[in-house]
Amino acid sequence: MASMRDIKRRKSSITSTQQITKAMKLVATVKLQKARARAEGNDPYFRYMYRTIQTMLGETESFDHPYLTGGGSDKKALVVITSNRGLAGGYNQNIVKQVLSSGIDRNDAMIISIGQKGRDALSGRGYEISSDYSEMIDEPCFSDAQKIALELLDKYKKGEIGEIYLFYTHFKNTVSHIPTKIKLLPVEKEDEKEDTVTHGLKMNYEPSVEEALEQIIPSYVTSILYGAMAESSASENGARMQAMDSATDNASDLIDELTLRYNQARQSSITQELTEIVAGAESLA
Repeated sequence: MASMRDIKRRKSSITSTQQITKAMKLVATVKLQKARARAEGNDPYFRYMYRTIQTMLGETESFDHPYLTGGGSDKKALVVITSNRGLAGGYNQNIVKQVLSSGIDRNDAMIISIGQKGRDALSGRGYEISSDYSEMIDEPCFSDAQKIALELLDKYKKGEIGEIYLFYTHFKNTVSHIPTKIKLLPVEKEDEKEDTVTHGLKMNYEPSVEEALEQIIPSYVTSILYGAMAESSASENGARMQAMDSATDNASDLIDELTLRYNQARQSSITQELTEIVAGAESLA
C-alpha cells in the first residue's frame, strides 16, 4: 500500500489538474457560444448556396465546362479543416481518419491544411502539404475563405489539380459533431427530386451559362469553405468542452478514491501505533 505522503502528493497533483480542466472547460464554453452563433448565422446561406447550385445544374441542359468536367489533372486538392490545439477528444483524429478512408491515393493528394493538428498528422503519413492556413481557423472570416477559394480555383484553371474535396466537421449540436466530406469541384449533380419547386422547368441564362458559372462558382466555393470553417470552429470548442468536462469528472472520481485510500492508510497507521503502545505497556507490567 502506498504511504500517506504519496497518496497526499498524488491527490494534490490531481486537484491542480482538475482546476486546469475546469478553467479550460469554461474557456471552451465561452468560445463555443461565439462560434455557435457564427455557424448558425451562416448556416442558411451555407445550405441554400449548395442547394441553389445543385438546382441550377439539375435544371440546365448538358454542356461542357471545366467546373463540371474536371481540371484535366490526376491531382486532387484536399482541404482539411482541424484545430491548432489538442485536448478536444477525438475531434482531430476523426477528420484524419476521414481523409485516410476516403479512397484517395496519397500520391495524388495535395493537402490544403487549415489547422496544425491535421497538417502534422497527414504530413507524418506521407501526404504532400501544398498550403498551410492554420492561423485562419482560430477566428475564421469570409475573406479568409475567399483567399483559399481563389488559390484553389487558380490551380484548377491552370490544370494543376483536377478535383477539389473538403473535409470538415459538421456542427449538429453541442454534443454531436459529424466528420464530413464534400466534393467541391467538379460540381456533381445530385439525384433529381420530384418535390422541388423548379423540377421540370428549363433554366435560362443571360448572357450565357458559361459566363454565369464563372461568376457563381467562385462564390459557391467561398461560401462552402466559410461555412465549413465556421462549423468546424464550433465543433472544436464543443468537443473540447466535452473532453474537459469528462476530465474534470474523472479527476473528481480519482480524488474521492484517493481520499478513501488516505483515510484507510491513516486508520491503519493509528491502529498500528495503538497496538505498539499496548504491547509496550504489557511488556513493562
